[in-house]
Amino acid sequence: MELRNYETVFILTPVLSEQQTKDAVEKFKKVLTDNGAEIVNEEAWGIRKLAYPIQNKNTGFYQIFEFTAAPTIVAKLELEYKRDEKVIRYLTTVLDKHAIEYNDRKRKGLVGKKQEAKAE
Repeated sequence: MELRNYETVFILTPVLSEQQTKDAVEKFKKVLTDNGAEIVNEEAWGIRKLAYPIQNKNTGFYQIFEFTAAPTIVAKLELEYKRDEKVIRYLTTVLDKHAIEYNDRKRKGLVGKKQEAKAE
């Protein structure tokens, strides 16, 4: 089966304690790793303001996983998101070669550097 690169973002309700947030993040990470996904990168963006209220909440805890997996895993992951009342929004996308390259450059700190170099 062909492996693909994915990025998934989910927003947790902001009323959780720090431990509950960590547990929820670990739960979704475990869903990925237990099903054979390889996590390339993960970022906790923390509490951010939402563009519009969701379930009467104006903020949410953002978490991103970039991973390589078989296409069947996405359905399992999103089913877990739907079952968990702590998740207020989620989005999983397939990354093309340009997005993979961009994420790689971003991790190395190269994104946004060209403008600074020209200014010097």
